[in-house]
Amino acid sequence: MRLLLTSFGHESIPDFVSGTIAYVPDAARRYGDAEFVQIERNELRGHGLELVDLPLASTPTAQVDEILAAVDGVYVAGGETFDLLHVLRSTGTDEILSRHVRAGLHYIGCSAGSIIAGPTIEPCSLLDDPAVAPDLVDYTGLGFTDVVVIPHAAGNLPPYPIDLYAETVRTYGGQHRLVLLRDGEALLVDDSDIRLV
Repeated sequence: MRLLLTSFGHESIPDFVSGTIAYVPDAARRYGDAEFVQIERNELRGHGLELVDLPLASTPTAQVDEILAAVDGVYVAGGETFDLLHVLRSTGTDEILSRHVRAGLHYIGCSAGSIIAGPTIEPCSLLDDPAVAPDLVDYTGLGFTDVVVIPHAAGNLPPYPIDLYAETVRTYGGQHRLVLLRDGEALLVDDSDIRLV
């Protein structure tokens, strides 16, 4: 498997994948056309990528399978992590996405999209609100890697002060392998090789 797990944006995206990517916006569906959503899309287009919108909450599963089979990569955007995992589970697209990524489809995650690639999303419960997905009772992630990405770790964004990261490490660091990423940083996962880029 090849994964690029970002906090927000990364210069190595065009080295990781080129051509056409499926853009999964579901984590940001509550935010509409918020600025960060537009920045994400524009950055990807600026890297020369062609985007195929793939909202999992409203796309029939057979069509999700067809689109993922036809693209060069998949980009799972940032937003609400618990809502994103709920959409994946409730639609059954978690299994479709997992099958394609494990078969070699390049996966780029941004923030929430990076968190769900790990073994669990529970450690992000201090950053995102589990109450946005009250029906989600199992926080098991997609399991593409054994690390849990904690994004935006510079502590310079108003909703995410540095004390929040210290509390996350205190609460979850003993149970999980956490990787705190600042915006502009990413983890490159190439099968079992993991490195910060």
